[in-house]
Amino acid sequence: MSSTSSLEPAPRTDAVVPATAETVESPERRRQRLSTGVLIAVVGLLLLVALGSTTGVARFALSDAFDEVQLGTIPLPGLPTVAVCAVLCLVAAASFLSGRVHGRWAALAATVAGLAVVVGFLTWAAAGRDLPFPVSNQFAGTLSLATPLVFGALCGVLCERAGVVNVSIEGQFLAAAFAAAVVGSITQSVPAAIVAAVVAGVVMAALLALFSINYLVNQVVLGVVLNLLAVGVTGFLFDQLVQPAASTYNNAPVLDTIAIPGLSSIPFFGRVLFDQNVLAYLAIIAVVVVWVLLYRTTWGLRVRSVGEHPQAADTVGISVRGIRWSAVLAGGVLAGLGGSFFTLASTGQFTKEFTVGNGFIALAALIMGRWRPVLATVMCLFFGFVTQMASQLQTLSTPMPSQLLLVLPYIATIIAVAGLVGRVRPPAADGVPYEK
Repeated sequence: MSSTSSLEPAPRTDAVVPATAETVESPERRRQRLSTGVLIAVVGLLLLVALGSTTGVARFALSDAFDEVQLGTIPLPGLPTVAVCAVLCLVAAASFLSGRVHGRWAALAATVAGLAVVVGFLTWAAAGRDLPFPVSNQFAGTLSLATPLVFGALCGVLCERAGVVNVSIEGQFLAAAFAAAVVGSITQSVPAAIVAAVVAGVVMAALLALFSINYLVNQVVLGVVLNLLAVGVTGFLFDQLVQPAASTYNNAPVLDTIAIPGLSSIPFFGRVLFDQNVLAYLAIIAVVVVWVLLYRTTWGLRVRSVGEHPQAADTVGISVRGIRWSAVLAGGVLAGLGGSFFTLASTGQFTKEFTVGNGFIALAALIMGRWRPVLATVMCLFFGFVTQMASQLQTLSTPMPSQLLLVLPYIATIIAVAGLVGRVRPPAADGVPYEK
């Protein structure tokens, strides 16, 4: 009798091994990886070209003349630093183009490349200059410039998570800034000015909700129309009412900075983080509040459900129109706070088209942040950093033309949206009117 082992089937050698997620790369991820690698490589090559005009030592001041604790200045040799940063960029680009980095290693390579770009560019710009680059001013200005963008991006997060495209953030900013200027000038009260700005933002949001949710108007076209409406109304009222009596209607009080006791005295970080105005603190709180509302409350679950599958939400008894109205109006509150910043955090005065496209930048930050409140906030900080950097470099008399420095923030935003973010998927029902 043959043994039992002879009855067992022989193992197959041609068995197909199932593909895993780590071995298969989707075409979308491949395009994003290659575009990121090419972008980093181009920047690395530009840094190599910049070596020809890099001379002397770049100095970075950690404190300004008004700080109680002076932290000194960090000198960096210009030519070697730019060269090292260029090499790091090229190495990171090669790793992306070869496809050898994935997951955390890809994130690490991108982080190294980003730091190399910033350090290399600033070293090239500051090398051999009479004045040091003010690092503390850079970070303090970043937070200040990002504050209205954070409010605008969070407004967009609430609206678009509920399925309503909000292209009218710019118009909400403009109406709120005008209301803050007029009411603040009449009352000489900062709280009254902020409340007026919030009311103006909510009124603009109500128009967006009325025509997009109730009357099913195309939401992108409606957003453009609302922006034009805000420009026209504020411009007309400014010419007819505000400008002829500027001392009465265009002289609002300016926000004072609020130093948090103890924390504001921390060297470097104290002035940057804990010596800001009330709207900057409210922006930080708003990020946490919006995140909690969206991901930890029943209302947030309903908002996300009507933005992804309104038919299913309606089936279980959720009022799609009611939830969308509430999300859009809540976004109007945030947009009103962001609009008040333009008036109350600068000179207390309003000028026509005062917001200069910041609403559209907030919309870009929203898309770059993939409709997530925390990631959208990071993108707002990115734009604020680039804007502040361009302003700082103008004082150093860098070899870059001043016209290019003015458009540098917008160039950086376009590059980030097109090259680094890749294709993103909005909520499934975003911009889709709902009819029962």
